[in-house]
Parts: sequence; structure tokens; C-alpha cells
Amino acid sequence: METAYVLVQCKIAHEMEVLKALLDIDFVKEAKGTFGYYDIFVKIQAEESQVIENIITTKIRTIPNVTATTTLSIIPEQDPNA
Repeated sequence: METAYVLVQCKIAHEMEVLKALLDIDFVKEAKGTFGYYDIFVKIQAEESQVIENIITTKIRTIPNVTATTTLSIIPEQDPNA
């Protein structure tokens, strides 16, 4: 199982609509609003990294009012849950 965390920035006052859209995406396991530079913290899990890449590029980045994303991929050899 592959895991990635995505830090999402969105336009001011659109956080809740972006959060709801994120939670409707398959393979998104968690999405939480945050304070600071990033607005939303997202956890994605899928069997293959290509699925995660596709979700980020075709689903998350195309949500209206998303302005930027930063992806943190987990190193499989260092994942204690693997």
C-alpha cells in the first residue's frame, strides 16, 4: 500500500468547499483543515504510486479554488505500518 500526504492551498473563504470536494475523491482517506501556510492536509492511500499521482494531477489540482499543492510521499522502507 502506497501513502502520500498532500498539503493544499486554496483561495481565501473557499476552504470548506475544497475540503468537501477532497473528501469525495476515491482513495482520499483523510482531509483536515489546518492553520498556517497550507489550508488542508490530505492523506491518500492506493496500491500503486501511479494511482496517487493520477489523483493529485487530475483530481486534486483541478478542484476549483485550489491554488497550489505540495506532495509528501512516504518512503516504503521506513513505513512502520507496511
